[in-house]
Amino acid sequence: MSAATAVTTMADAELLVGVAAGAPGDPMAELYDRYARRVYGLGKRMLGDDGLADELVQETFVRLWRSARRFDAARGSASAFVFAIAKNLAIDLHRRPSSRPLDELPADTGVDDHVDELVLGLTVQQALDDVSESHREVLDALYGRGERAVDVAERLGVPAATVRTRAFHGLRSLAASLERLGYEAS
Repeated sequence: MSAATAVTTMADAELLVGVAAGAPGDPMAELYDRYARRVYGLGKRMLGDDGLADELVQETFVRLWRSARRFDAARGSASAFVFAIAKNLAIDLHRRPSSRPLDELPADTGVDDHVDELVLGLTVQQALDDVSESHREVLDALYGRGERAVDVAERLGVPAATVRTRAFHGLRSLAASLERLGYEAS
């Protein structure tokens, strides 16, 4: 197995340890591939600007590279480490005089709670992208729109048992994808 192939199969925590140790196979590039889209989404929602979201992604990975040695798996997941860096940077970017305000932040919700909700939503959306189209269609109908299995079956022209089977396998696929993305259910 090549060093690049080995890196793509590593857990996020192993990749962070690899970044800290200067491991071959470019673990930082793999972390970027796994997290950049969600960090960008977080920046876009918190900062409301494409340029600031791009800046957040770039600066998050620079700081991640510089601080990888501080990662401690006993204190939290690699995902939490990455998003803690991104959240703190987003707050710094927001406070910068040239940045826009946090338009969407409700007055009665703390920044940490809002960021956690955004990260979870972005993570679920990215995980859903990994689920097959037929499974995603059923999950969206049943859980996104609250349709009944018999109604979904009729609309799709399949038996209700097929809809339930697709939902079951879709949820399993979603859970596996969320786990790969570093989401840990509490």
